[in-house]
Amino acid sequence: MVPRREPRTNLMRVQRTQSARRHLRGIRIVLNIFLALALLYTVTLTKQLLIPLVLASFIGLALNPLVARCAHLGIPRWLAASVLTIGLIAAIGSGIGMLTQPALGWVHEAPTAIRGFLPKLRSVLQPLEAANRATQGLTGPTRVQGSAQSPLSITLWDVVATTPKVLAGVLTVVLLVFFFLVYGDLMLRRLVEASPSFGYKRHAVSVVRGIQYEVSRYILTATLINAALGAVTAGMLWLYHMPDPLLWGTVAMLANFIPYVGAISTTAVLAVVGLLNFNQAGAALLPALTFAGITAFEGNVVTPLIQGHRMRLSPIAILLWLLIWGWLWGIPGALLAVPMLTSAKLVAERVRGWRWFARMVQR
Repeated sequence: MVPRREPRTNLMRVQRTQSARRHLRGIRIVLNIFLALALLYTVTLTKQLLIPLVLASFIGLALNPLVARCAHLGIPRWLAASVLTIGLIAAIGSGIGMLTQPALGWVHEAPTAIRGFLPKLRSVLQPLEAANRATQGLTGPTRVQGSAQSPLSITLWDVVATTPKVLAGVLTVVLLVFFFLVYGDLMLRRLVEASPSFGYKRHAVSVVRGIQYEVSRYILTATLINAALGAVTAGMLWLYHMPDPLLWGTVAMLANFIPYVGAISTTAVLAVVGLLNFNQAGAALLPALTFAGITAFEGNVVTPLIQGHRMRLSPIAILLWLLIWGWLWGIPGALLAVPMLTSAKLVAERVRGWRWFARMVQR
């Protein structure tokens, strides 16, 4: 009797199929890695274009509910968008005009202030200096050669060279915000018209409307919370007779867009400013300690109560996202990192195949 070879042939065929699938999976992983590296390189290379676009998108999403409300009341979108854009320009321009002189004053007086700040830390640094002298006695004398640093100053040429770039960036953001507000619904209709069937059109409208509403609500709420934090900080500094409370309140508002890092940095800055303006350590550190208490209350009570559990993100995801976008885009990337992460989470919750990302970054 001749033995049957069909089971053995089928087994070899299955093994070859599994081996081919493993090779394809490995090739797919390698291609995904190369794709991610290419995207990182592209994002870094085009940051001068992408930063104004992302910023304008967030501002447009935050203001879009107001324009939509005006449209429901019979006011044309272009008129409502024009009024909001002009109001935004006026508010930002007046704020910059009020804060430019104090900020330049601190920049010019920084070297003198640092020289006056160092003697106040001498009592803290004395143990370190003693340890340093003991170490030098064991290892031998060392000489440190250095050149005297010139005071930090801003010349007229620096202002003239920087102003066109700043104006071009501001004009780009303003125009993008205006067109996003005016033609946002038109872009949605074009997206719906590109869908193949009525079911897909209805699903596309539902997904886009939900994403638009959630992202707009988050951005507007976060901006209002940070603005309230800046106002409370400015009032607290005014009560403590700190110089330029509006400047430091604005710094606190902007820095609060960077979780953890922003609050720690602002606390350290307020501690340094307090030590520069008060002789007693208790009075000098009181503003920084009060601000730390305010940010702790805001981060653990106010923001979770207003934003809700769905908006809370994992601290590990936040820190990793801050590292990535701070490395790619610098300070603008750090400021935009958390809004981008929250928006990506809200989008991933409504797009099939990406809900794993939303579960991964959620607390």
